[in-house]
Amino acid sequence: MRNPIILLLALCISSTLSLAQTTEESKLEGRVEELRRLLISPDQQSLLDITSSHLSYGHSNGRIENQQEFVAYMLSGVSKFVTIELQDQIMDVVGNTGIVRHTIIAETNNLGETVYIKIGVLLIWQKDNDEWKLLARQAFKI
Repeated sequence: MRNPIILLLALCISSTLSLAQTTEESKLEGRVEELRRLLISPDQQSLLDITSSHLSYGHSNGRIENQQEFVAYMLSGVSKFVTIELQDQIMDVVGNTGIVRHTIIAETNNLGETVYIKIGVLLIWQKDNDEWKLLARQAFKI
């Protein structure tokens, strides 16, 4: 017969670890939603706050931007997201790293022309001072 105290202790530790994972995934999911809203209504300070200074932001057309280039492009209005729907999102938190994949269905306004897109996206987030920051993003055509 197993020792019930050890079994209870193991169950408590397992539940605590599971809850911690769920809490971090919930925080990360909130940051992904915050980024989605910022892509539609960009704000310079908020974009700087949600991204790492080491950002590598890859577009589905192959263009890659650092943090400053990404923020400047988002504020330029050259291409503006009108709507963004995230589908099939999965995420995993591994220590201080968050990995998120989803499909974006969106309407954009590219210099007055309406364009509908469906792309896959991989986001890599890093915990920085107890806050999730976008470290890397790569979009790809599907």
